[in-house]
Amino acid sequence: MKTRTYLIATAAAALLSAAPAIAQQGPTAAKSKTVTTEKIATTVKAKATVFPVSTTSLGSVVTASDTTIKTDTTVETKTTVFSLTAATPDTIPAPTDTTVKTETTVFDLSTATPDSSAVANDITTLGTTDAAEPKTKPTVASRAEKTLPAIVIQHIRPIDQRGINVFEAPKTDAVAYEGFKLTWGVAFTQQFQGLDHRNTALPKPTTPVGGTTYDANQLIQIGHGFNNANANLYLNAQLAKGIRVSLTSYLSARHHNETWVKDGYILIDDSPIAWEPLENLMQFVTVRVGHFEINYGDSHFRRTDNGNAMYNPFVGNLIMDAFTTEVGGEVYVRLGALMAMGGVTGGESRGMIAQPQKRSPSFIGKLGFDRQVMSDLRLRLTGSMYTTKHSVSNTLYSGDRAGSRYYDVLENVNSTEAANAWSGAIQPGMKDNITATVLNPFVKFHGLEYFGTIEKAKGKALTETANRTWNQLSNELVYRFLPAEQVWVGARYNTASGKLAVTDPMEKVKRTQLSAGWFITPGLMGKVEYVNQKYDGFLPTDIRNGGNFKGFLVEGTVAF
Repeated sequence: MKTRTYLIATAAAALLSAAPAIAQQGPTAAKSKTVTTEKIATTVKAKATVFPVSTTSLGSVVTASDTTIKTDTTVETKTTVFSLTAATPDTIPAPTDTTVKTETTVFDLSTATPDSSAVANDITTLGTTDAAEPKTKPTVASRAEKTLPAIVIQHIRPIDQRGINVFEAPKTDAVAYEGFKLTWGVAFTQQFQGLDHRNTALPKPTTPVGGTTYDANQLIQIGHGFNNANANLYLNAQLAKGIRVSLTSYLSARHHNETWVKDGYILIDDSPIAWEPLENLMQFVTVRVGHFEINYGDSHFRRTDNGNAMYNPFVGNLIMDAFTTEVGGEVYVRLGALMAMGGVTGGESRGMIAQPQKRSPSFIGKLGFDRQVMSDLRLRLTGSMYTTKHSVSNTLYSGDRAGSRYYDVLENVNSTEAANAWSGAIQPGMKDNITATVLNPFVKFHGLEYFGTIEKAKGKALTETANRTWNQLSNELVYRFLPAEQVWVGARYNTASGKLAVTDPMEKVKRTQLSAGWFITPGLMGKVEYVNQKYDGFLPTDIRNGGNFKGFLVEGTVAF
């Protein structure tokens, strides 16, 4: 602004000095004059070229507004002052010299005309400037922020890239309570599958009722092509301070092509009444009640949930996919980096009152430590337990109504998309009683992530007389890089071993996954995976005997 003031002072002084001479010469005889002005506290050198100002219609007086010069430095400025003519009083011709090292500021220039009293209050630039402030180039992160919807619901996990490595819903966040809020969200996913499969199982002639005999161990022929798209719909409402309701629906899924409500619950993180003891307690306590995705283990926070594949650095979930929704409640206590959770549910994926002698509640427990040790180092370790004595149909390892990402692999010729929705997964069949435990370590150092699963499940089906055991191990490394960690590469090795029936030999499944992906924006992501899965120890009469599928998948996801 100081440099701008020098220029105005120079221009105004030059114009006032030249006005009498210009008036005597008239518009046709006008010549340029050079005016040197030195009127500042230290040293200011200004050279101005003044063009004639006609007095025919502009009046006889040209006045300039008062200008105050404040400076403490030496400034050298070259300014071109424009010609104002009577014929076109509103037109300012282009300057003859546009190399100016400053910008002008606001000034007043009035003329005593009979029918107007014009006052110029515009900022007029008399050329280009070398002293302009440099423009800051937008970063990847700043550009990405412009594509993100604002978070207005408290204690919620975003469904886009911001939700990666968020586990339980945050106890504290930066979202202020501003009354009732209602938000909608959607997530869409589409895959292109390029998988091949084979097996060595013996022929198994099967004749369905009223049908034609076929070989139940003959694999269905699969080629390369698109799978049906999956879609989720999210509804969230802020009912009161720290209290929200969440509802998730599957608009389209492999197992349920029709719209299907996944879960709905209320989360309470603040006292619903103004009572100080309860308000103090709720600073550490969270309560969740409803029909919800149970918090057993940490793998379900990193898995693909039907139409939303944002959190999963791979395409497929684990071989034994511990995911289900049950009706009940959970209570969390969080003290700094420590967390403890206890829950009770009905033990099944839907509410039931029939056959009470075959049902009992399920109990869930979880202990965890999660701390940002340094700015670039995060450590998390959790242990979880799930147990139920009796159930009509427990679904801890078969509760994913969306189905597997690997369509029709190791399925027979009568396979259908909906009926054979869990291709490539192992469901141990512990429908009656089950006790499962899992340990999940997580480490993030700069862009490098390690996530592990050490899991054991023991139980049986209703018709079995003895319990069986299945064990699962998974180790995955993911490296995220570039600004905002928008690109990643990953590798996962996953094994599951046990017996599908008491008389079976020990059966084992091994899977290797390699992936790479790119968040084009925080709400738009694409990834590719190579997968190779092998089956060992399965009976010759089992379609999975000598089974193997491998190939690639390409997946795109949009969430907002």
